[in-house]
Amino acid sequence: MSLRVKAVCFDLDDTLWPVQPVLQRAERLMHEFLEREHPRLAACFGSQELWEERMSLAREHPQFAHHMTWLRTEALRRLAVRHAHDPAVGEAAFSVFKAARNEVDVYADVTPSLQRLAQRFRLATFSNGNADVDAMSIGNHFEVTLNAESVGYAKPHVEAFLAISRALGLPPREILYVGDSPQADVQGALGAGCRAVWVNRQGSEWPAQLEARADLEVASLTELVDHLHG
Repeated sequence: MSLRVKAVCFDLDDTLWPVQPVLQRAERLMHEFLEREHPRLAACFGSQELWEERMSLAREHPQFAHHMTWLRTEALRRLAVRHAHDPAVGEAAFSVFKAARNEVDVYADVTPSLQRLAQRFRLATFSNGNADVDAMSIGNHFEVTLNAESVGYAKPHVEAFLAISRALGLPPREILYVGDSPQADVQGALGAGCRAVWVNRQGSEWPAQLEARADLEVASLTELVDHLHG
């Protein structure tokens, strides 16, 4: 199948790196910071309580449900105040989390694939998460780096993909979106008029309830590059 596009836009988490080890390490380092600097507060809550506070905030403020930085910081601030601590502890704790959030181990195929793709295509990223790709070693490959926080919409909302189109100055049909989520990435991209690639690293079955299929399914970025350069 020929994919005549001018730009390739990537999802980040679980497309370019496995995200759960990153989040688990970031939360552990953040809690260790609290144990060192604010031990009484650290003893009052763990990761489950923090997650529940974030979910509560998302329900209370649906207009910020896509804003991971606000949700995490505000949850920490609320817990600090609830347990008689300065709310500024929330910002300090989140800064520890944020630094660790950007320390990722990309899949082995990522860097060489980006190097090859950059020879022929304009490259971009759009993530629903708050990882800062510009702070990473692979950041120099991307002309445009957007996320739900900066745009105000999360995938699969059509406005997320139209923001990519506007930033690149290209019509959606000339943009190939690459991601691991059948719904957020593939369905969202197709609904906005982009082309779409499903990165299926785990060999999963396509969800039966989703009718529209990706233009291409690959098990690695190497396979994607070989197809585009074929």
